[in-house]
Amino acid sequence: MEAWVNRIWYGRHWVRWLLWPLSWLFALISGLRRLAFRLGIKTQVKLPVPVIIVGNITVGGSGKTPMVIYLVEWLRRQGYRPGVISRGYGSQQRHSRLVSATSTPADVGDEPCMIVRRTGVPMAVGADRIASAHLLLQSAIVDIIISDDGLQHYRLARDIELVVLDANRGLGNGMLLPAGPLREGAWRLETADFVLCNGALADSTAHFAMTLQPAGLKPVASDIDQVPPTTAQPVVALAGIGNPQRFFETLQRQGYSLSQAIVFADHHPYNIEDFTQVASQPIVMTEKDAIKCRTFAGAQWWYLAVDAVFSATFEVQLLECVRSVMSNKHD
Repeated sequence: MEAWVNRIWYGRHWVRWLLWPLSWLFALISGLRRLAFRLGIKTQVKLPVPVIIVGNITVGGSGKTPMVIYLVEWLRRQGYRPGVISRGYGSQQRHSRLVSATSTPADVGDEPCMIVRRTGVPMAVGADRIASAHLLLQSAIVDIIISDDGLQHYRLARDIELVVLDANRGLGNGMLLPAGPLREGAWRLETADFVLCNGALADSTAHFAMTLQPAGLKPVASDIDQVPPTTAQPVVALAGIGNPQRFFETLQRQGYSLSQAIVFADHHPYNIEDFTQVASQPIVMTEKDAIKCRTFAGAQWWYLAVDAVFSATFEVQLLECVRSVMSNKHD
């Protein structure tokens, strides 16, 4: 099903024209919603601290989670105390709750687990991002909030918007849902403070390049003390993310030979039965997948950690923007 949808969204499949009328309906509904906020019919909620939105205008993975992790670590280096809120996609909870190092993907979602275990940042998840933000502010010392996703969640007022795009996929066929992958039209990029292209080779006049730098293989099970496989040893590559091909290509660029490349749906809830055919072989997966496999991982299961890297120009401009927002909040 996912492969068929991708052919429609990122190819020129004729079925997109059958869905086109529904895209116009989607555009009308979402446009009226934006207009309601702009006219004050619907009210935005402003938080007492600055809010940075990390989102996208396309469905599927674009690199938001590495971007959030980068922001947490970068803001700390600038002397700020960031916190993170998220919808907690894939969790069983609807009410806002704090994320801890012992939280499980079933409780809070796989990406929040990954963010907190990597950074230790104060974080809250829930269907109501504003309620999550208030819980976070009541529970931790936070002077700036990062919203993981939520670009289209206009009820939450924001001070800085960062839109992450997949440089390889771009905007697909350029159509809105369901005929295409767009949640909002390409015009939305012009209103964001920063547009970041994951996989781009260099900054352009309008967008900044974002690269994911591999940080080496690490064991999926935390109590394992093994030597990672070398590039001379074929590995089974496994990914349940928005764009698995990007992960496979990253492994190959690192010199690994893939005996198999297995794709699962994004946010797939793994269990040991998923690995029956390959459990005895060296397996390499994404960090997001590894979060859900820790309790039953084998000794030769690894994940490839990656770090988001940006140009000095982007960091200078982002710092200026953050300082300006902080100054205005304190006035």
